[in-house]
Amino acid sequence: MMRTVSVVCALLLLRVDGLQAFQPSFSTSSTTRSLPTWQRHGTIRSVVVPTDAMSYPTTTTTTSKSSLSMSVEGDFDPEALEKAREEAQSGSVKARVKALYKFTRPHTIRGTILASFAGTTRALLDTPGALTNPNWGIMLPRAFVGMFALLLGNAFIVGINQIYDEDIDKMNKPFLPVASGEMSKRFAWLAVVFSGGVGPVIVKKFFPPLLFKLYSFGLFLGLVYSVPPIRTKQNPILAGLTIATVRGFLLNFGVYFAVKDAVGAAFSWSPKVSFIARFMTMFASVIAITKDLPDVEGDKAYNIETFATKVGVGRIAKGATVCLMVNYIHALATGLLAKPGTFKMIPMIGGHLAGAAILLARFRQLEPDSIKSIKLYYKHIWDLFYMEYALYTLI
Repeated sequence: MMRTVSVVCALLLLRVDGLQAFQPSFSTSSTTRSLPTWQRHGTIRSVVVPTDAMSYPTTTTTTSKSSLSMSVEGDFDPEALEKAREEAQSGSVKARVKALYKFTRPHTIRGTILASFAGTTRALLDTPGALTNPNWGIMLPRAFVGMFALLLGNAFIVGINQIYDEDIDKMNKPFLPVASGEMSKRFAWLAVVFSGGVGPVIVKKFFPPLLFKLYSFGLFLGLVYSVPPIRTKQNPILAGLTIATVRGFLLNFGVYFAVKDAVGAAFSWSPKVSFIARFMTMFASVIAITKDLPDVEGDKAYNIETFATKVGVGRIAKGATVCLMVNYIHALATGLLAKPGTFKMIPMIGGHLAGAAILLARFRQLEPDSIKSIKLYYKHIWDLFYMEYALYTLI
């Protein structure tokens, strides 16, 4: 049901405030597009960026010592990135490890780790006797092996995307290691092949056949998301469904199922598991759409069709906020209409009311013409995504 709602919300985003009245125009003549200039010509103090599509500053300058760490998550400083590139190419182990860390997209890693901890906690709480007489000698190693396999799957999906999106990322995300030159194409391929090869072997050896099939299916969806000729990321609906399926359903169901299997308990769709699968599938659908908000210029230049390029940043942000509000209303209704004792009402009702209030406050702070504000809005959506996993362990 929630998968259908996700698709409907995606379609509604095309209609927000009247699509026919809006056609974004990106002129390439008013300002030279030269974001990758710092990479091609060495260290410079400023970078020319577009000023006609959004209110980007004409130059980006070095601001603080924290700029390099900020570049890991999305902001970039040409001088700091040039220094990191030179250190990585000189053979610095520390610089190469930092590049590999950036390559795995830290914000997605946090989501995967939180999903693992929350799903494990929920499964143990839902299984009588699992916490009173646990066999930690077996459960803990298996839990860490499972999380390692999930992180490898995460690295495979985000890594192969950076390889095939290198030219686009030089415009949209020049802080990413392949686009910036911190990581060579050869090393990126080695990391992707290692992740995509070792992950399935681990799952096949340590987990039930069903999980191996689901894990392999998730890798396949991540592959066709980025790799031609299918490249589902070029279709906004297919892209949204791909991300929602992997991060919304497969991840949460898979972790819960794996823990139940580890403690020798039969899997069953408890109300809490059913709720989180629906809620997170819907949430991941919105993330799949809003992730393109800061990337309009590059996606337009490389003919990547997203809802943001078709409708515009402000309209998509408004539509995404509406869809998430519907999701929170669904959470409140689930708690209020469930049989007494199914959910703990304070976290289920109070927690989701707080989430809805935070969402509304963050949307009101959004300035659609400011790339900094857009990135901050997208970060806040991820923060709410993380918050939901904390609530999952409490409801």
